[in-house]
Amino acid sequence: MLRLEDIDGGRCRPEFAAAILEDLTWLGLNWDGEVRVQSAHLTEYQAALIKLDERGLLYPCFCTRAEIAAAQSAPHGAEPKYPGTCRDLPEADRQALLRTKPYALRLDIQKAARQAGTLAFFEEGKGWVEADISRFGDGVLARKDTPTSYHLCVVHDDAVQGVTHVTRGEDLAEVTHVHVLLQRLLGLPTPVYAHHKLLLDGLGKRLAKRDKAATLRAMREAGESPAAILARLRDHASPHIGQA
Repeated sequence: MLRLEDIDGGRCRPEFAAAILEDLTWLGLNWDGEVRVQSAHLTEYQAALIKLDERGLLYPCFCTRAEIAAAQSAPHGAEPKYPGTCRDLPEADRQALLRTKPYALRLDIQKAARQAGTLAFFEEGKGWVEADISRFGDGVLARKDTPTSYHLCVVHDDAVQGVTHVTRGEDLAEVTHVHVLLQRLLGLPTPVYAHHKLLLDGLGKRLAKRDKAATLRAMREAGESPAAILARLRDHASPHIGQA
């Protein structure tokens, strides 16, 4: 199955999506059925937000990124640990701000953890892992410019698409704990997880678009073959991933 995670309307464009499909086809990968395009399913994510709101787990946050820039750093893919500035605003203040300021919707993660109870997930190579929610802050699940979040979309789509095994980079290992929490709150199944090593540059730094790392398209244009690229990926895979 193929999924295009294009909820960031400011950065996602049709030509980028078309290029992804073309590059994957060139690499020799194919998929069954239609491509799931997240931007076409925003009403489904809105319905999931309503479920969480009905349980009293969401609250509007009016803080700007600059105002929380001093918050502790977070793993890649996770929100910085939010100090809870807007969590306990008096209702009158909250209603006044709702009329005048843009806001994000945050998950009251400690309240959510209390409702969910004990959580665990199975990780290839590690066995059963007990989810530890206590170290996470109240993450953003929606904001004005992006009406949903990666965390909400991915747990919803995994369930809709019948995903039983999730294999992804170890930079997302930490947020698996939050995803398991959302699955419990929304009544969704929890897949088996595996987190593979990251591809690194010559200095040991993670390859990333923000650092202008070589893209599949650039490798293709430089004359590399699909077989060579696939062999390189296999060489970097964790042993238990290679056996999957």
